[in-house]
Amino acid sequence: MSGDKQPWVLGISASHNGSACLLRGDEIVVAIQEERLSRLKRHRIFGAGPSLAIDYCLNYARLNPCELDLVVLSVQGEARNELHDVRRDPALNLVTHGIPTLTIPHHLGHAFSAFATSGFKEAAILVVDGTGSPVQDFTSQEQQLVNGNFVDAWETISLYSASGTSILPLEKHVAERGEWLDMRHAGMPTFGSLGGMFSAAAQQMFGNPMDAGKVMGLAPYGEPNIPASDFFDISNGQFHFKNNVPQTFPHDERWPHHAREYDNLACSVQAALDVALMYLVEHLHDLTRSHNLCYAGGVALNSVTNERIIRKCGFRNVYIIPPAEDSGVAIGAAYYGLWQLTGCNSQRRLNDDAFGKTYTPREVSSALDRRPNIKVVSSSNVIADAADLLCDGKIVGWFDGGSELGPRALGHRSILCDPRRIDAKEILNTRVKRRESFRPFAPAVLLAEATNWFEFGNSPYESPFMLRVCEVKDEQRNKVPAIVHVDGTGRLQTVDRNANPRFYDLIHRFCEKTGVPMLLNTSFNIMGEPIIETPSDALQCLLNTGLDCCVFEEAIVFEG
Repeated sequence: MSGDKQPWVLGISASHNGSACLLRGDEIVVAIQEERLSRLKRHRIFGAGPSLAIDYCLNYARLNPCELDLVVLSVQGEARNELHDVRRDPALNLVTHGIPTLTIPHHLGHAFSAFATSGFKEAAILVVDGTGSPVQDFTSQEQQLVNGNFVDAWETISLYSASGTSILPLEKHVAERGEWLDMRHAGMPTFGSLGGMFSAAAQQMFGNPMDAGKVMGLAPYGEPNIPASDFFDISNGQFHFKNNVPQTFPHDERWPHHAREYDNLACSVQAALDVALMYLVEHLHDLTRSHNLCYAGGVALNSVTNERIIRKCGFRNVYIIPPAEDSGVAIGAAYYGLWQLTGCNSQRRLNDDAFGKTYTPREVSSALDRRPNIKVVSSSNVIADAADLLCDGKIVGWFDGGSELGPRALGHRSILCDPRRIDAKEILNTRVKRRESFRPFAPAVLLAEATNWFEFGNSPYESPFMLRVCEVKDEQRNKVPAIVHVDGTGRLQTVDRNANPRFYDLIHRFCEKTGVPMLLNTSFNIMGEPIIETPSDALQCLLNTGLDCCVFEEAIVFEG
């Protein structure tokens, strides 16, 4: 690498939610989840390949693997497994090309993803998930922080301090034998981590440990009748998880059976998570005395707890990376490698996470030409026409620019609807999303109008990545019933013209016509499937759901 050349660094998250990220210097050129391309939810990547996500990134950048300066792999699981030896990937052929490789543990990948995109010069970092890497894959500094005679310990919570390009581990919490979640033959699983606690509840209620988001959505319907002390104790700074709650659910009957009991279980596990996270962030603040907190890991997608952290944690600034779950680890791996090469943190703040490729008008037209049974309407002002459709009560698929990384659709691969519609929740949940009736929908609101519609207390009012839950103001709730959850809240996204100009202009045009500066925004997919990636995916969703139309940058498509 010459002195003035910007290095090309490929980061890979080898995980149950695999992804790849390509950096040129400190700029994220492209990043994508494997599932968006394979159409298989939570598609795992193995370091030895092959990977559609890696191919996608290199093809988009028109980069040959031999032009890479470094490849960094972060593994959720055992990195020493030969399936994760990235040098064996025949598509990359790194050994022949002489491309160096590095491997880092999972939580360190999360930590770098959050800090490198925060824009902070220094920060405290918290990582919380189900489980990450085993102790033998920790850095030597991390291994020194594992207290006790644990057998086959796996990381579950990590606390770090960061400055410049260095991240220093402060504290590691582990699950013995990697038993973060123990799936029994019948009944609620036992658990050994905070992520496992939520996954155990999701498994019991919905039959899938990955349905933690459903637990969060159901929680406001119940009462917290199970104390946090029945889930865990904290003594001498360590979590000790209990079997009390799993023992009370010895059966495998799913929601909506035992509806009231499950409402209360969801509410109780949410309250217990709040207790745990508030302890952790206050403890981390005491350890570092930093003004800045970075937060990542799958648990960081819990917007309810995030709101408590933002308002009450003691940190002046809180940054949660939008792909907080394992897809974001590819970003962390890439930045780790970049900083190894350059020793320079440019403090580039992430304002938008649309890291997918942008499809050209020709690619869109080609997808349209291959589809029968559609009607294509050209538009000279697609923003105005789409706003008119929304005002007329249409449910609109919105396909714009590159796709978002992670689980939140933020105005690039979104389904949109008029938030004033009383029947919108029922129609979207049953006809379009095909999911449970209690699932809420998010408001995407113009940033300048957010304080007129939502309660923020004394906290900042930005929420660009849909990772906060705030109360809708009492006097506004009846105006936008479609985005108000049962407890009067909304998981809002604030939209700034600089970050996403076309989405901003659409909401602004809708506001001019209705006086309401927001739209209902949900991800462009149906339950159990990944968010769409390509124009063809968008048309497939249009033809197989209750969508009224799909809006591309130059055309509006209806079922014909």
